[in-house]
Amino acid sequence: MTQEKFDVLIDRAMQLLGRIEAILPQPLSAPDWNGAIAWRYRKRASGHGVLEPVRHVGTIALDDLKEIEPQKEKIQRNTLQFVQGHPANNVLLTGARGTGKSSLIKACLNAYAQQGLRLIEVDKADLTDLPDIVDVVSGRPEKFMIFCDDLSFEEGEAGYKALKSILDGSVAASTPNVLIYATSNRRHLLPEYMKENLTYTHTEDGEVHPGEVVEEKISLSERFGLWVSFYPFSQEEYLHITATWLQHFGVPEADIAAARPQALVWALERGSRSGRVAYQFARDYAGRHHA
Repeated sequence: MTQEKFDVLIDRAMQLLGRIEAILPQPLSAPDWNGAIAWRYRKRASGHGVLEPVRHVGTIALDDLKEIEPQKEKIQRNTLQFVQGHPANNVLLTGARGTGKSSLIKACLNAYAQQGLRLIEVDKADLTDLPDIVDVVSGRPEKFMIFCDDLSFEEGEAGYKALKSILDGSVAASTPNVLIYATSNRRHLLPEYMKENLTYTHTEDGEVHPGEVVEEKISLSERFGLWVSFYPFSQEEYLHITATWLQHFGVPEADIAAARPQALVWALERGSRSGRVAYQFARDYAGRHHA
């Protein structure tokens, strides 16, 4: 083999190695921490995980959230303890849909971002990568909320075990600048069945200790130190929230009072008197009013 052919062969081999390395999973790299206050963890088709900055974080403030004062006080207090370097708990927000669970977390981020609070949103499907995310942020001076929105699991999902270990089950010590904030419509995050309560009934599948199935299902939610529950709004609470959002969108007071019947019809058509429905009505009404 001539030297020229040998050089061509080496060049092709190096190109092949480069392509192979490009598709192999790479360690998670740190983003530009000064470029944003919130990031989303995303998995590429190649399997690489990246932290993408959120360029436009919602501007919602704590004062914008009405009729959830007890819940707001608990979350705000826990977050402030965390930001100030005091002991604080991982948080599970559960309850009725559209009542402000996710908005409350975003409002806390906006309130304490100047004091070093940061947020990383992680989808349920990517929870198996939580240890890598924690490793990347563990040496940073900022405080990080790992945000899991609308969290629930089905039987056997891998992210369930990963989240349990991060919360309170790993041989590694908890990272003082990381907390998990999760929202869910399920209090125990997993589906529950009536047969699981029949602790002393031995079924045909051979389960020796059927009561332990229930213990396993509630063990994840129990690892969250702070539980905050949200409840459906009454009609007056819904109308108060609607009026607040109409004011936010610049609708005059006289028109806000006149909009009450329309707001009730809107809620009736949607089958819900949630804060989300109130916000959506206010956007629609304000848009029509200004037009």
